Amino acid sequence: MNSALFVNIFRFLLLLAVQIVIFNNMNFLGYISPFPYVLFIILYPVNGNKFGLLLAGFFLGIIMDMFSNSGGIHTTACLILAYYRPYLFKFSFGLSYEYQTIRLNDVLTPERFSFILLSVLIHHFILFLLEAFSIGFLLDTLFRTLLSTIFTIIICIIIIYLIKPNRR
Repeated sequence: MNSALFVNIFRFLLLLAVQIVIFNNMNFLGYISPFPYVLFIILYPVNGNKFGLLLAGFFLGIIMDMFSNSGGIHTTACLILAYYRPYLFKFSFGLSYEYQTIRLNDVLTPERFSFILLSVLIHHFILFLLEAFSIGFLLDTLFRTLLSTIFTIIICIIIIYLIKPNRR
């Protein structure tokens, strides 16, 4: 089997375990909830199998829903992010992103940051909108999305720099 497949399986299991054990128990001020498990979808290889990403996103979300008792909102948010990921790449990196060698765990550039920001923002907005499930809570949803996105991005950047391979 391919070593990239083992890396993706390891990343899937590690991010899911860290999310379930550590970050599911965090809720700051009632508004800030970090969800760094979304980093799996963000760091999935650019030229990887798109159906594989949708399938992995589904399993990632459904496992999170089972441990969070959230009724499918994580699955929906992960599937929407996995589906729109190529469009986010196109927006952040330009039209020819597929022919470039994009490694998101390299030095943080404005393109990489905008991709991570948009990905986390879309995931969190869908997640909190489905959690509230009411237009009356739109302002609360936007506030939770903004605060949780900032906190999740900080955690994701720290994780990316911790797992970044050394280049000699």
